[in-house]
Amino acid sequence: MLDFIISVYNQSILKYELSKMLEKASELSEDQKYSQALKYYENILQIDPVNIIAIIDYGVTLQNLARFKHALEKYNVALTIQPKNISALINKGTVLHTMGKYSEAIEMGNIKLAIKYFKKALSIDSDYELAQISFSTAKKS
Repeated sequence: MLDFIISVYNQSILKYELSKMLEKASELSEDQKYSQALKYYENILQIDPVNIIAIIDYGVTLQNLARFKHALEKYNVALTIQPKNISALINKGTVLHTMGKYSEAIEMGNIKLAIKYFKKALSIDSDYELAQISFSTAKKS
């Protein structure tokens, strides 16, 4: 019984430490200290390789550094773990779009739903170029 209690206690400490590391990585990213943030994400993922938040935030940080291919790899890892993770799907679509891979970005989602959201974005801002291009590409698919 004592071993079980110690195990639970250690897991609690580890979760707390990981959350603090994740918080620090996030703060560094917000301060545009992306290289430092990456080190925190790497450390977190060495301890907890399936930490979905760390994986996605790592991808976002890579994307902020214009390392799109590597960001895409992280989003794919996240989607392997949680195939319907909205944040991973949105970020993957964004990076594919940034890379000019419009068809791939649209293919990963529901075309009708994509068109609906592009229309909504255009109703808010008819000059929104990203939405115009995406909407036009989605309609052709």
